[in-house]
Amino acid sequence: MIDKKQSRMRRARQTRAKITELKAVRLAVYRSNGHIYAQVIDPSAKVLATASTLEPEVRKQVLNGANVKAAAVVGKRIAEKARAQGVEQVAFDRAGFKYHGRVKALAEAAREAGLKF
Repeated sequence: MIDKKQSRMRRARQTRAKITELKAVRLAVYRSNGHIYAQVIDPSAKVLATASTLEPEVRKQVLNGANVKAAAVVGKRIAEKARAQGVEQVAFDRAGFKYHGRVKALAEAAREAGLKF
């Protein structure tokens, strides 16, 4: 029987295959029960920027790392860090998670802060 994680990873594989084919810089998102993480990764699999609710600067702004407000803060930070690296255009890799709630909040905050995807 296929469990929840295997189903998510199966969905994620298709997205990652397409992003690899396009040779695009990707914004990868991972959400756990307690936190949310984002990475900007170039086509050669080199991590250019990271942001998460574990960072001390983010912890000062949010009490709980597992809510929509925290995700929006991380989205804004990842966009700022990516733009500092000269990255404007990314492909959004939601890692098989639904585009809803925290994942959506992170994506919209990153778009508002200047990332295009």
